[in-house]
Amino acid sequence: MNSITRNIDALVKELPGNVSIVAVSKTRSPEEVLEAFNAGLHTFGENRVQELAAKKAALPDGINWHLIGHLQSNKVRQAVASASVIESVDSIRLLGMIDSEAARQKKIIDCLLQVHIALEETKSGFSINEIEDTDWTSRAASLTNVRICGLMGIASFTDNMDKVRSEFRSLSRLYRETRLRCFSNYGWFTQLSMGMSGDWRIAVDEGSTMIRVGTLIFGERIKK
Repeated sequence: MNSITRNIDALVKELPGNVSIVAVSKTRSPEEVLEAFNAGLHTFGENRVQELAAKKAALPDGINWHLIGHLQSNKVRQAVASASVIESVDSIRLLGMIDSEAARQKKIIDCLLQVHIALEETKSGFSINEIEDTDWTSRAASLTNVRICGLMGIASFTDNMDKVRSEFRSLSRLYRETRLRCFSNYGWFTQLSMGMSGDWRIAVDEGSTMIRVGTLIFGERIKK
């Protein structure tokens, strides 16, 4: 058994059955992705639209591609064409652009709202207050080709796991409150994407339904 398959088996054994895996394949070769796909993973996440589109063209049709990195407005057309889920929607304006483009391409696209929960200013996302203050019921009703399926967040890059837990807990609370307040009639608002290779156990403890892990599956990246 090769190391990628072994890593996947070990992770799946430890993961609760209600939590899904997005294998982060940025900078990984199509051969590595194919290995992971053949070992049973069907959802892969890319940070850059161009890399996602290139891998999608080179790999089997059965893969669900998630865009998990910041989406620039000039890349919306390509993102809608290539991704099955856009996890990194960080503004109302971007949500509208994705909806218009999806209508033009005659497809429905699932999106997650990215929430800024970390200390780092460099991370994108809605503030917690913006999510709380927005009437997402009417916003969702105004979208014809986008389904808002949940929230996504990235914790602070820190060794302080109490801080990480606190951030995940606040996002989990926000997810539950938003679902109750605005999406109780929308059966597809079911996803809370949080947790990466270094902190996924804490994320799952705090209610994550979807973890985004790369190193755990593919090993450390070889620095060029």
